[in-house]
Amino acid sequence: MQINIIYWSGTGNTEAMANFIKEGAEGAGATVTLKEVSAATAADVDCDMLCLGCPSMGAEVLEEDAFEPYIASIEGSVSGKKLALFGSYGWGDGEWMRDFDERMKNAGATLVTGSLIVNESPEGDECRAFGTAIAQA
Repeated sequence: MQINIIYWSGTGNTEAMANFIKEGAEGAGATVTLKEVSAATAADVDCDMLCLGCPSMGAEVLEEDAFEPYIASIEGSVSGKKLALFGSYGWGDGEWMRDFDERMKNAGATLVTGSLIVNESPEGDECRAFGTAIAQA
């Protein structure tokens, strides 16, 4: 299984999550490509599983300068795709991820598991388990 993990990170927490998820997925036998969103292209949607990560920003929204434009550029290409979402937050209650989940479902994506959100710094075990789960989905 080819999993592409694309993320944006401001403080390093979401980047750490992405790396732990990669470890878990590879441990379950998946081939994983990890990219920071500025290096990603629309072609990165062409995979068995797309995993997207972004922290909560501002009033619980996706990061607006790099991540949001990327999501807008691929939104029409995710219909029928297996998708997993993750991110970190420092405040709020996860509204940004619920909105992101709904947006991707409305675009036709199949969310293979509940989204992973972590308050502040991630624990490796939880993120690795998420990676294992998506590799087996």
